[in-house]
Amino acid sequence: MDTALSYAENNADRFVGELKELLRIPSVSTDSAYANEVQRAAEWLADHFDAIGMAETDIIETDGHPIVYAEHMTDPAKPTVVVYGHYDVQPPDPLEEWDTDPFEPTQRGERLYARGACDDKGQMFMQVKAAESYLSAEGDLPVNLKYVIEGEEETGSMSIESYVEEHGERLHGDVVLISDTAMFSPDTPSITYGLRGLAYAEITLRGPNRDLHSGNYGGAVDNPCNALSRVIAGLHDEDHHIAIPGFYDDVRDLTEAERETYAALPFDEDAWMDTIGIDDVRTETGYTTLECLTARPTLDVNGIWGGYTGEGAKTVLPSKAHAKLSMRLVPEQSVPDIYDKLEAHLETAVPDTMEFSMRRLHGGDPVLVDPSIPPMQAAKHAMGEVRGTEPVFVRNGGTIPVVADFQQHLGLDSVLMGFGLDSDAIHSPNESFGLDRFHQGIQGIIRFHDHYAAMEA
Repeated sequence: MDTALSYAENNADRFVGELKELLRIPSVSTDSAYANEVQRAAEWLADHFDAIGMAETDIIETDGHPIVYAEHMTDPAKPTVVVYGHYDVQPPDPLEEWDTDPFEPTQRGERLYARGACDDKGQMFMQVKAAESYLSAEGDLPVNLKYVIEGEEETGSMSIESYVEEHGERLHGDVVLISDTAMFSPDTPSITYGLRGLAYAEITLRGPNRDLHSGNYGGAVDNPCNALSRVIAGLHDEDHHIAIPGFYDDVRDLTEAERETYAALPFDEDAWMDTIGIDDVRTETGYTTLECLTARPTLDVNGIWGGYTGEGAKTVLPSKAHAKLSMRLVPEQSVPDIYDKLEAHLETAVPDTMEFSMRRLHGGDPVLVDPSIPPMQAAKHAMGEVRGTEPVFVRNGGTIPVVADFQQHLGLDSVLMGFGLDSDAIHSPNESFGLDRFHQGIQGIIRFHDHYAAMEA
């Protein structure tokens, strides 16, 4: 391990330069106009796996964007770590809010600014460089490694879900290691043991057969935008509970030990509100802000539109109104069950003056991992050594759909050992990644492989 750590330190500047090459490729998976760039990023990554000496590399074509696979099997007696990450990125919009070109990596101080710098090219690349450090410095690895890096995480991970289900024998291993999460704070490193799930839907209300003149028809024809607003307003009660019958039936509540852990975390609610420009919180009655952010289910409107939205005035009574809804789920909630309950509720809540339809877009199940298992403890030791502070185990409010797929189809738990921070502004303008954390991540992953191999031995 020591020579691998020294190699990573001695090649730190080169590692950053190579990361910049990858960041220059605008691999935006959500926009078909970038399809060729997503393919180019996959090819760049596969070539890089070959260059660092991985024994096998493959680009797996799918109905969507490619999956990059690489493996290095050193000894069947050693544990096998499956490494997951993604090379696709969010769109850079709004471009006018970036201080520099989102696809021309710019270093300011100890931060590297670019779309994907943290989510997930920077963090995924830490995993690649850790393997290179072992292979180049020691000629071997303490574990067997299998990498599965997808290009559709930002669009719902549809192809990799099918791949994991249909080709599980290729991904046979002992644990999954993922760097695609954030630490609790700069001074409180953390390892994630729980993720919320996601159910995302689009609903449409249809009224008259065309847009109508609001002066000639207003007052006698129900307005789909008005009706949709009433329906949405009824989705929560005054305690901010979700007012869908049966929505909480399967929710696994927090244990007393978990609530004590939350209470002990150094969370400054006022400072947190300042960072996002709000004056007060709107939380579910009976739960703290942190608990609501990470361990309670939610329902949010992500977009709402209908009628005229252009410049100036156009006096229409719209024929249709639409909304996109996302629901974050917690163990033991199920995506299909929640979709069914939402649709049943909306069918009764929508007035008879409207026709209603709902599209189920994409989702992922919630996940919990036992923090006491050896790979989680190996991650705790490794992160503590590079950060200088023992990390805490926390739950995360986000969703990584493939984590549930690994658990359900392959029986593999995932260690979520991320080095991001909320201040990295993922999905937002001026996304960045602290280069100190990039290098610490490489060192931490090197240490993880060594500690985990020793524990399993």
